[in-house]
Amino acid sequence: MKNTLIAAVLSLCTASASAQLPAPLKTDITTRVNAMYPWLDTVYKDLHANPEIAFQEVRTAGKLAGEMRKLGFEVTEKVGKTGIVAVLKNGAGPTVLVRTEMDGLPMEEKTGLPYASRAKAVSNGAESFVTHSCGHDVHMAGWLGTARTLSEMKAKWKGTLVFIAQPAEEIVSGAKAMLDDGLFKRFPKPDYAFALHSWPLAHGTVGFNSGPVSSNSDAIEIVFKGRGGHGSAPDKSVDPITIAARFVVDVQTVVSREKDPKEFGVVTIGAIQGGTVGNIIPDNVQVRGTIRSYSPAVRAKLLDGVRRVANASAAMAGAPAPDVQLISGGAAIVNSEALVAKTEAVFKDAFGAANAQRMPAMTASEDFSLFVNEGVPSMFFFTGVYDPKAVAEAEREGGKPIAFNHSPFYAPVPEPSIKTAAQAMSLAVLNVLGR
Repeated sequence: MKNTLIAAVLSLCTASASAQLPAPLKTDITTRVNAMYPWLDTVYKDLHANPEIAFQEVRTAGKLAGEMRKLGFEVTEKVGKTGIVAVLKNGAGPTVLVRTEMDGLPMEEKTGLPYASRAKAVSNGAESFVTHSCGHDVHMAGWLGTARTLSEMKAKWKGTLVFIAQPAEEIVSGAKAMLDDGLFKRFPKPDYAFALHSWPLAHGTVGFNSGPVSSNSDAIEIVFKGRGGHGSAPDKSVDPITIAARFVVDVQTVVSREKDPKEFGVVTIGAIQGGTVGNIIPDNVQVRGTIRSYSPAVRAKLLDGVRRVANASAAMAGAPAPDVQLISGGAAIVNSEALVAKTEAVFKDAFGAANAQRMPAMTASEDFSLFVNEGVPSMFFFTGVYDPKAVAEAEREGGKPIAFNHSPFYAPVPEPSIKTAAQAMSLAVLNVLGR
């Protein structure tokens, strides 16, 4: 997910994270979260050390389900394969959904933390290390902290809480799986929905915006076909490696020469698989990648361009037409302007205007949008996870950079990052519940 957004969002991060409001609600929430933090820290480090990849989150789901039952929620497991839904009813009032994700990524952690993950799993047919290098462990801890805070404060709100732990966010499939399994038919459909994401901001800060806050996502799956042969006699074969190489280079002209330069759009090729040894020309090569965009028009242009360049690359070599699959992933999350404005006032009041600011949309994608697109007014926001001094250093010319989400070195500072996540989400939810 590393991109030019970093420079834009880091300007939010240099403010002090120490602001505290005398408001009774904020004080009550802060006191409760501080008191429960040893529990949150233990849960967080356990989740961090034992991550599971998409649709394999059996241990993770079981742990979250057990904790939510202790808090008095009615819990249903195996929704959308490994997802869980926890419901707490407290009289007549709005229904509010709070989502967390559970899955880690198939990559090795290199943080050197004492609780670093050494877990492994089978991903795409091969064994891989697994780590929470996107911060889903922070999200889960904040989600539990919010659930406990709200359950302890039942005397101060009315309504229904629907806390969902979603599988497979990293492959933008878990939200669809839960909806297909009857999420909004078997359980109360929310009047509002919230989700948060850890971000390389200073801990104690909160970022948000109205309108689009994430990108559309489409997967590229292409098989270029050739005719295998001996490496010493390329004229007796059709080389799919050169076809794939041509495509990887030429497809970027769709972004640089066909897309409006003022509009966001990215085509990334993340994997090329073909061949076995250096002196054999293979029969085929598989190319995988992603397409990201904000607007539907740019999305359509990029999809058309990728398909056209793939076919043209094969035609130039006299090769058979490739198998091209462009698989729709997550749609852009579009935050409710009214809900953001209502929540923004609370965040600024609670954390201080310097620590609660609007920020540009991220270029990464998220399937929380599927819940939003069911007609639910929603807000997706960001919370910081790094020491403010480290963030300020990264902004300095020639300063040491900080690790971005999906980096093997991504290492959120648990305290106070988890506290801020729990406090911010608790405030956002309480602000729309009945009193």
